[in-house]
Amino acid sequence: MALVVESVTQKLETIKLVDQPSVVFVDDTAALSKMVDTLDILPVDKPLIFIDLEGVNLCRHGTISIMQIYDLVAKRTYLVDVYTLGSKCFSTPGANGRTLKQILESASIPKVFFDVRNDSDALYGNYQIDLAGIHDLQLMELATRSFSKRFITGLSKCIEKDAPLSYQERRTWMQTKEKGLHLFAPEKGGSYEVFNKRPLPEDIKSYCAQDVQILPRLWAHYNAKMGPRWREKVLAASKARVQLSQTASFNGKGRHMALAPAGWA
Repeated sequence: MALVVESVTQKLETIKLVDQPSVVFVDDTAALSKMVDTLDILPVDKPLIFIDLEGVNLCRHGTISIMQIYDLVAKRTYLVDVYTLGSKCFSTPGANGRTLKQILESASIPKVFFDVRNDSDALYGNYQIDLAGIHDLQLMELATRSFSKRFITGLSKCIEKDAPLSYQERRTWMQTKEKGLHLFAPEKGGSYEVFNKRPLPEDIKSYCAQDVQILPRLWAHYNAKMGPRWREKVLAASKARVQLSQTASFNGKGRHMALAPAGWA
């Protein structure tokens, strides 16, 4: 088993971002059905589906604009236009009748998020999606950390510190990130409403696609460093995060969001 994990890790660490050229913008039900069929037949022995969301005030009180889904087998990034399709994103069946909602809610299909809490809050609050089978990468980083586990780390810092990127890949990632921030971050003169602009600006498409493409490499990096006990602990804490995000009192903003799960520090 250790050799298999090592082999997967080495393979992922040698993949270059330029080798992942396929980005599909899904804004009609035909494309959505095709995507669902592709995701539905993926093996489930390890995570092959990596997900992120963008939106305006991403929570139960806001809206989801784009759902980014990375298929590790096909090396394809789907940018699902939730703003345009709305609930059809989750109710449109593929050829065998399966929907994206069913895939997201299946405990037997592993799916990777980085800090699932606000994404889950938005999905459950807006579309009644009860996520299951979640591996939270943020918790995986925490589990493999050799220093204090009191506070969690954000995605950008994890990519900077742990993602096996070449100098050119790291430079491209930083440039793409900066272009995106200038378009949507208010402190840089942007607006989150840009995620709802159609056609979606190319710089925003690139921004949406690139982080989710890096998630598999982070997963491989952290997974190789975890033993069975910590893997079980991460899965349990990931499930607890989803459950917490669905409670009436959940607040996805504030200093409490930076704290590790109880008992981890």
